[in-house]
Amino acid sequence: VQLQASGGGLVQAGGSLRLSCAASGLLLSNKDTGWYRQAPGKQRELVAIITSGGDTSYADSVKGRFAISRDNAKSTVYLQMNALKPEDTAVYYCNVAWTSSLSGNRYNYWGQGTLVTVSS
Repeated sequence: VQLQASGGGLVQAGGSLRLSCAASGLLLSNKDTGWYRQAPGKQRELVAIITSGGDTSYADSVKGRFAISRDNAKSTVYLQMNALKPEDTAVYYCNVAWTSSLSGNRYNYWGQGTLVTVSS
């Protein structure tokens, strides 16, 4: 199982970026997938999540600016980030976690992180 995050970079305030999280070895269509971020000196925080049923939720700080989506055929989850602010600067990680209905085991996988830097 591997999650490959990409799409980060340097952008000016007000700009946009789209992050991608491509999964290999598992299907994302039937799992909840989230994007987290960690800024220097701060704890990792949840940014957005999309459930297996397609419901989405967002941190208050990004509501109205970010959008999470999923392409089931590509087993890829995206995070469209618009109207970026300097405080959005962080390493962004994708995460998939689920509990097996057969074994009851809990599985939790993280992507390697992609750096987003927003200049003022």
